[in-house]
Amino acid sequence: MRPRSNSLFHFTNHEKFLFDILESGFWPRYCLEDIIWQDFKKFEFIAFPMVCFCDVPLSRITEHTEHYGSYGVGLKKEWAERNTLNPVLYISPKSGLRESILRSMDFAARTCSDIEKSDSNKELDENRFLVSHIKPTKGIMLKNENKMYRDFYQESEWRYIPRNPSVATHLVHSEFNDAVKIDFHNRQSKKYCSLKITPIDIAYIFVPTDSDIPKIIKFIQNNLRSFSQNDLMILYSRIVSIETLQGDM
Repeated sequence: MRPRSNSLFHFTNHEKFLFDILESGFWPRYCLEDIIWQDFKKFEFIAFPMVCFCDVPLSRITEHTEHYGSYGVGLKKEWAERNTLNPVLYISPKSGLRESILRSMDFAARTCSDIEKSDSNKELDENRFLVSHIKPTKGIMLKNENKMYRDFYQESEWRYIPRNPSVATHLVHSEFNDAVKIDFHNRQSKKYCSLKITPIDIAYIFVPTDSDIPKIIKFIQNNLRSFSQNDLMILYSRIVSIETLQGDM
């Protein structure tokens, strides 16, 4: 069994998103999650604000770039732990743990109807925060409203789920599809819950090909001048192309 990396990886499909991460940090956006495993009749998907990372060896990076994009960063796990990231809990569809979690959720929902509304909201929020860190081992992912079957367990995912009174804990599917509402909620999460990074936190900067490297260097030179020259030199050394990685695997 190959060892995992000491870094967590986040990938995106456009250089502008990579530039935004390097300049402003990670922006938790609302993402629809498969909750079919809960047997909840009203909804199949709920959106939570999150930033997602994979915890895989470099030899498996291309499995993720093919789906999520070839621009990305690798962050040291020390940074992840300082910023309250946590591995996702994967639930097998027939497991006793799944049944136990569902019973606990049902008990919390029924109990909330018997206590004061303010306390009820707190109980439900705690429940939702727990659920936001749970995924089925296999399930459905929506991409542009198209359903894609995914083996989630292979992603070895870590998540950052923000908790802030100015940020909604979740959105239902119809709210997620409302352009005005989703824009408002995403901007709230960016304003109150962005994750900051510094050059010393970064282990890798990924670009698709060697020809993309000069653009990243130019961006760092022009937009990250608040950091020391030593820090910038470190960043340059972190840049690697997926093209080169594939050639070495």
